[in-house]
Amino acid sequence: MTDLESFEERDGDIAVHGVLHTPRLPTGEGVVLAHGAGANCDSPVLRAVAAAFAARGVAALRIDLPFRQARPKGPPSPSWAARDREGISRALAVLARRCRGRMIVGGHSYGGRQASMLLAEAPQLAAGLLLLAYPLHAPGRPERRRTEHLITLRTPTVFVHGTRDPFGLVRDIDEARSIMPGPTRLVTVANAGHDLGARADSSFAATAVAELFALLGGPALSVP
Repeated sequence: MTDLESFEERDGDIAVHGVLHTPRLPTGEGVVLAHGAGANCDSPVLRAVAAAFAARGVAALRIDLPFRQARPKGPPSPSWAARDREGISRALAVLARRCRGRMIVGGHSYGGRQASMLLAEAPQLAAGLLLLAYPLHAPGRPERRRTEHLITLRTPTVFVHGTRDPFGLVRDIDEARSIMPGPTRLVTVANAGHDLGARADSSFAATAVAELFALLGGPALSVP
């Protein structure tokens, strides 16, 4: 069982805002999850993944990135990227005050890209990374891959990718994984696009979380 609560706490000049999944039998570990460019913390992907973490006893904080707090709709401009990464960092700091175990970070699309860039610069912030539909390139622009920072990303990382995602083919994700110095795994979601099909079938979430903890060498364990 999991308790849900609206969450808002200020850390310096940045507000951490979202929804916290608090497991009834906590392991002491925590995860911060960031949404994509067109979504917010209530996106189906984040809800499914947060529930899967909480089912294993991990406190899961779905956050609204700073750009989304500034305006309720529309994608971020490039000028927001650094502040959004800082928002993820502050959320990790806030959640770490409640959770004494390992911290994990993950994100869908834009949120995952910003999380990966953050950990490439500051790997001490989290023990593991979950990239949900990583936006390897803009649709129709496969020659312009967003991989520059991946060559320094040592954090254990699980990619979750749909076989029909226009932001990157599965084989291209495998190529990106090959340049990363840290350990990685890939979970493919058959016939899913960039939304991972989360509205219709969220079973990928439990698989992804299990793969991440296997990569990290254990627990969290499933909580009955």
